[in-house]
Amino acid sequence: MLKTAAFLVGLALIFNTQRRALVSSFGFGVANAVVVAKMLPVASPSMIKVGFSGRDVLKKDRPLLPETLGLITGVFYLFSLLLFIPFAFYHHLTDTFSDGQFPHHKLAAYLSAILSIQSMLMLGVADDLFDLRWRHKFFLPAIAAIPMLMVYYVNWGKTSIVLPPFLEMGSTIDLGFLYYAYMGAFSIFCTNCINIYAGLNGLEVGQSVVLGVCVLINDYLYISGPPCPVMDNHLLSTYIMLPFVLASLPLLKYNWWPARGFVGDTYCYFAGMVFAVVGILGHFSKTLLSFCGPQIFNFLYSLPQLFHLVPCPRHRMPVYNEKTGKLEPSRADVSKCNSAVKTVLRALAKFRLIRVWEDASKMEVSNMTLINLTLVHIGPLREDHLTMVLLSLQFAWGILAIILRHQLAKLIFGA
Repeated sequence: MLKTAAFLVGLALIFNTQRRALVSSFGFGVANAVVVAKMLPVASPSMIKVGFSGRDVLKKDRPLLPETLGLITGVFYLFSLLLFIPFAFYHHLTDTFSDGQFPHHKLAAYLSAILSIQSMLMLGVADDLFDLRWRHKFFLPAIAAIPMLMVYYVNWGKTSIVLPPFLEMGSTIDLGFLYYAYMGAFSIFCTNCINIYAGLNGLEVGQSVVLGVCVLINDYLYISGPPCPVMDNHLLSTYIMLPFVLASLPLLKYNWWPARGFVGDTYCYFAGMVFAVVGILGHFSKTLLSFCGPQIFNFLYSLPQLFHLVPCPRHRMPVYNEKTGKLEPSRADVSKCNSAVKTVLRALAKFRLIRVWEDASKMEVSNMTLINLTLVHIGPLREDHLTMVLLSLQFAWGILAIILRHQLAKLIFGA
């Protein structure tokens, strides 16, 4: 009954009498969230039946759960973006179409966003289905970003960055082709940062929701203020991000501890491309990167294992202690590493950046992820408690980044 009422509220918001696109976008998000909440339990048995399933190894009984449920959220989210197109451009169709003033560049940007997100959703499904190797899929996000990079080139083509006045090198510097290389790398980072910072019930969706909320807060600061040149960019960002956050909430509830299903790489890649799209087309990729402090730290902290300077197990999730019901840091055996590497690892342990277990015949260290590092400092923890600690850190960092972004801009640039 409550879901039906929420769906009707969503429909009322979509067809609001003021015909405000932002209200319609919120309505699509509400209606979409209701549909996703209804579909997740319905689709779960079918996912298991076709082989999209996995064991929850961080539980005592290791239950078999449906996987790739991010596909449900992704598909209905794309439907909402497509259905929203007439509402986003309604006033242009009725007021200025006859004058030839329809904003084709805005429509092209919106459609390119949908195409890029759809491409990454397909890659996520392929990864869950075929378990693709990193070297085969690493650069694919940059290829999926080509539609929006082409639209960026045609509509704006801006490749210069503003420099602080105290550098005395001129007001801007033109990066040329390097700027497009940066945006391609930005797409790769966004789609992979969530995927490698994962493994706990609710963490993948939770961090995406928190990041989405931070983006929406940043957008609101521009949209609610006096008219400015970037207002349309942040409106586009809101149209894309608002229904994403709302559609992710029922998936977060379904994936929360104890999870009834896994989101799979499908959700990680699809969510990452949503952030890449709003960062690039909204012209605030550097601001969005500042929100991703925990993801950036996790990536940099993981580099010794990702480049195999330190042995890297296939899965670096924490280990479940059946006696306590809590999670503890997982370990990597470094006994075969040379003496120089072992010396560095012992030094890192003194600064509590890792934990070392060593005896006469064997040396092990905690796997280098932010999840394990959190357990090194405040663990052992129950899985949901650990997830809440990590999401609280994500939100606190995001709010701090927003404050610094807007206050430092005034201090450094004077506006």
